[in-house]
This record gives sequence, C-alpha cells and structure tokens, in this order.
Amino acid sequence: MTTSASAGTARVARRERWAWYMYDFGNSAYAAVVLLAVYSAYFKQSVVGGAVGSWYWGLALGIAMIVVAITSPFLGAIADVTRSKKKFLLLYTSMACLFTAALYFVTSGRIVLGMILFILAEIGYRSAQVFYNALLPEIASQDEIGRVSGKGWAIGSAGGILCLLIVLVLMQMFPGATMTRLSFPLTAVFFVAAAAPLFVVLRRRDQTSKLPAGETYLTYPIRRLGRTLRQIRSFKEFGKFLLAFLIYNDAIISIMNFAAILGGVLFGLEQIGLILFMIIVQVASIPGAYVMGRLVDRSSAKRAILVSLVVLLAAVVVLFFTHSTMVFFILGAVAGFALTGMQSASRSFVSMLSPVKQATEFYGLFAVTGRTSSFIGPWLFGWIAAKATVWIQRGGEPLVAAEQMAHRYALFVPIGFLVLGGLLLLWVNEKRGRATAMAMNDDAPAG
Repeated sequence: MTTSASAGTARVARRERWAWYMYDFGNSAYAAVVLLAVYSAYFKQSVVGGAVGSWYWGLALGIAMIVVAITSPFLGAIADVTRSKKKFLLLYTSMACLFTAALYFVTSGRIVLGMILFILAEIGYRSAQVFYNALLPEIASQDEIGRVSGKGWAIGSAGGILCLLIVLVLMQMFPGATMTRLSFPLTAVFFVAAAAPLFVVLRRRDQTSKLPAGETYLTYPIRRLGRTLRQIRSFKEFGKFLLAFLIYNDAIISIMNFAAILGGVLFGLEQIGLILFMIIVQVASIPGAYVMGRLVDRSSAKRAILVSLVVLLAAVVVLFFTHSTMVFFILGAVAGFALTGMQSASRSFVSMLSPVKQATEFYGLFAVTGRTSSFIGPWLFGWIAAKATVWIQRGGEPLVAAEQMAHRYALFVPIGFLVLGGLLLLWVNEKRGRATAMAMNDDAPAG
C-alpha cells in the first residue's frame, strides 16, 4: 500500500510539474511574438514610424512595469492569506490573452490604441508571472528548484520557437500586414491552449485562511508588506540580491524588448528576418536554461547568474561595434543562451533566499524590484535613441545613418546596468542567505 501510494504521489507530482512547464510553453509564445519578434518591430516601424517609435515603445513598457510594481506586492500578500494563487494566475492569464488577441485591431497610425492594448496585455503577462513563479516551491524541493526552474525555461523556449515557426510559415504563405496582425490572436489561442492544463491539474495545498481580526483586504497587505520590508533586515542577503537584480534586470528587459528594433534599424531586417533571428535566440535559450539550471543545483545560483551576466555583457559590447548581419545572428544565439540562464537562475535564487510560507509575497517583492527598475531601462534606451537621432541628424548625417548611430549609443544603457548589477551581485553571500531562509521556515507565520 505504501509503495502504491508513493507511486501515485509521484505520478501526481510529475503531472503537476508538466502542467507547470506547459504554462511556460504558452506564455513564452507571448514573449516571442509580442515582445521580441513581431509586435515590437511592427509598432515601431508600421504603427508609429521613425526613431520616435522606439521612445513610445519604451514608454509603453515602462507604464506596464510601474502598474505591476504597484499591484504585485498587494496581490501577493492577498494570495498568500487566501491561498488563491491559481485564481489570480487565471485572472491575469485571461487578461494577457484577451488583449494580445485585441492587438489585431492596431493598424498604421493608431498609436494610442496600440500602446493601450499592449500595456494591458503586458500587465496581464507580467502580473501572472508573479503567481506562476510562486508555485515553484510547491512543486519542487529546495535541492530540485534549479533543475525544475531551468527545465521550465527550456520547455518555455520551445513553445516560443513553435509559435514563431507557425507565424513564419503563415507569413510566407500570406504576406502582408493582415497576416502580421493575425499573428496576435493566434498567439493568444496558443497561450490559452498551453496554459489550460495547469488550472486543471495543480492541486490546492492549503485551506483558505481567514484575515486577522480587524484587517481588510486593503489594510492587511499594507501591514504584511511593512512587516516583510522590516524583515529584510533579517534577510540581508535577499535584500542585497534584490538590489543587484534591480540593476541587471534593467539590462535584460532593455535587450529583450529592443532586440527586434535593433535588428531592423542596424541591419535592415524585415519581419521574416526578425522572426528567424528570434527563433535562433529561442533555440539557444533552451541549452542556456538547462545548463544554468544544472549549475544552480551543482554549484550556486549566484555563480550561474554571474557567468550568464559576463557572457551577455560580451555579446552587447560586440554588438556595439559590429556591422555584420551574420555576427548579429551569432550574437543573438549567445544572448539567448545567457538571458534565459540569468532569468532562470534569478527565479531559483528567490526561492532559495525566501521562507516557503511567504513565497508569493517574496516573489511579489521580486516583481516590484524587477518592474520598478524595468521602467528606467526601456524608457532611457528609447529616449536616447530618439533624441540622439535628432541631434546627430542636425550635425549633417542622413536620417538612416543618424538613427543607426543613435541606437548604438543607446546600447550603453544595458552595458552600464550589466556592469553595475554584476558588481553588486558579488556582494551577496548565497550560503548565508539560504541558511537564514531555512532557519525561518518553521517560525514564519502562515499568513
């Protein structure tokens, strides 16, 4: 009976993990099509046009990040006390898919509509990640987190590749702006289909808790977050990691969300070429997630992040100097390997440095840190690209050359954030942080 029960439990655990992986498979399609390959370039070139499109794109990203930064810690605290991670995850996933599909209605010149619909889709996508990531400690033990997280990123990357391949084939069969716009509802359907198993398979771990006497859903998150922020004094390594992440994540967001724009501006890539480029990035990200996930488990999360950071920094520096399209594609593969490794290892690091009973709340703080800083990078990148284009053009350079030079200068934004973030990460003591989190697991209040 014991052996049979154990086997049954193992089968349930495998199903839950695969459902968790499949969610990543679906939301990576959104990232690949909307953020990376199609909508970003379509918005910049076709909806807006000119260097100012980079500025508007960065502004839209920043607005979405600020909204997520403000709401995530409140919703995270509420989710912890009500045990409603799945409900919030379903709400925001639905929001992301609905407004992704609505991007079909964004045509040339409809700048405000294009920004509003994207901002709403991005809020849904980013907010859902808070609750999705917080499920990781429920489906993996401490010594498995790196491997499970890395596998999730790898499988997620495969989802992005598959969706991009579907879009690529359809665009070649039916060229034109209409097919480009149809790729957005197609991506939404892909996301829904892949995410659905998680909401069916994942078990509910705890019974719903009651709010403490005298508290409301408005006052409780404020008090609990205040307590958590005070507890950062006890979780010093977690606080130091958040500071480092605050900086280097800005580089990640800037690079990812301007990659297609850089391909179009610097190397003249059209939509098909950009999709091929992003497929290469996604393919390279699979071994990146796997390798860095293994490095987390066998060595340390800090080392995995630092290795990825150095590789990514080298790729961006080379990009500043190169004028070769072939080198750009190679750098895309290198960046894909490093970016996914950094993201996967960072997600694992949060689980290692935070107490299990407050996982969602700590992931909420993680989201606040990432989204708050993420406003600065994309906005600054886009602002420099737009303003420098005007300044260089006034010096006598043709418009195309001025825009190219300006976007190269904007690369100093992620370069600076990577260097500073890496230096701050060296300050984090991973062993001490993990020991603190494990020691407090038994003492931390359940909500």
